[in-house]
Amino acid sequence: MKKIPHTYVIIFAMILLSAIATWVLPGAEPQTWQVFSSFFKGFQRAPSIIAFILIIGGAFWILNETKAVEYGVDKLIRSSKKFEKYALFRMIGVNNLIISTIMILFSLFGAIFGMSEETIAFVMVMIPLSKQMGYDEYVGVCMCFLAAGLGFAGCLLNPFTLGIAQNIAGIQMFSGIEYRFIIWLIFTACGIAFVLRYAHKHKVDTSISSAATSTDLQGITNKRIPQLSLLVLGLVIVALVVGVTVFKWEFEQIAALFFAMAIIVGLIARKTPSQIAKSFIDGCKDMLSAAMVVALASGILVILEDGKVITMMLDGITHSLGGTSQMGTLSIMYGFQTLLNAIITSGTAKAALLMPIFTEISNGVGLSLQSTVTAFHIGDGFTNLITPASGVLVAVLSVAKIPYAKWVKFSWKFILAMIVLGYLLLLPTLWFKLPGF
Repeated sequence: MKKIPHTYVIIFAMILLSAIATWVLPGAEPQTWQVFSSFFKGFQRAPSIIAFILIIGGAFWILNETKAVEYGVDKLIRSSKKFEKYALFRMIGVNNLIISTIMILFSLFGAIFGMSEETIAFVMVMIPLSKQMGYDEYVGVCMCFLAAGLGFAGCLLNPFTLGIAQNIAGIQMFSGIEYRFIIWLIFTACGIAFVLRYAHKHKVDTSISSAATSTDLQGITNKRIPQLSLLVLGLVIVALVVGVTVFKWEFEQIAALFFAMAIIVGLIARKTPSQIAKSFIDGCKDMLSAAMVVALASGILVILEDGKVITMMLDGITHSLGGTSQMGTLSIMYGFQTLLNAIITSGTAKAALLMPIFTEISNGVGLSLQSTVTAFHIGDGFTNLITPASGVLVAVLSVAKIPYAKWVKFSWKFILAMIVLGYLLLLPTLWFKLPGF
């Protein structure tokens, strides 16, 4: 059997290919020794997410020592089994209902406030839940990370992509939500169907693992510790959602929240300050590989930016759109945005880069600006679920202990299908009179 290359090897190969591109593409600035400095510059480019990963690692290490997550998952599974006495729930499947509900919730988070980096923390909870239900780590990652990505593409009220794009285009912010809700609904339904199909095919017998978990929990002398720790985790999750949606929290505030959780849970577990510090450092060590792979992945963008490849691509799209039809213009915009999204995963940055260009060209060919914005936000949603240039993706995979190459094998057909579906859902904005378009 062929051995899959290490994630670091795959990402460094991408850096080499990016450097080679700077020697081949016209107008680019050749990159040579910069290949070896890109790792260092990657750390400089992504310090917030790297620090966030380390703090999350330390916080959840302390939480896991209290068995709070296992306790909560065990209680949830036991409670859900009570519904199996009802014929309707047996027909639907309680596990199917849990997966679907969680995915709808995270898809809404992605669509409303652009949840992305926050899923790194939720993966730490979703994977134990997935395994307790008899599924693997892929289902756990999909329940939060993939669902949030699909919602991000559906984009109901996301101020960081839709809001900025519509503002630059000069149209009413969040207008056209009626059709976008249909898009979000279709994307989310497809994601749930994909995950349920995979989960059904790969379900294993959980009787042994459930018995082992229950035995392990029975060995806890003081049940108050996991109970209180779980309560703290629940309050932290509520505070996270409120903080991000209402108070527009960023990495600094979210990291502070989880750091506070680490200290509080450590005190609940009756650890001394020195023991809390040691456990926190152990958790940081466990996440060091994830932090380093984010820095390495950021090196891809460093090479492409320093080599002027992205500037060359922007010039190319400007010239290629001249004199094309409305459908041709919309198709090229969507294709280019999808491609650029594999390199620059920040929706806000791409809105600032592309929307002034897209707006001017759309006005020139008489294309609806709502169609243009829709092409932008759908194209902004899928390729960052598979590109190694996405720091969030590589961090999530590192936390989940999923090799990048295996994730590609697992997800590429679905993501390609969603890219095609996204294009098909753009066409009605050309053919029909839609509310707000």
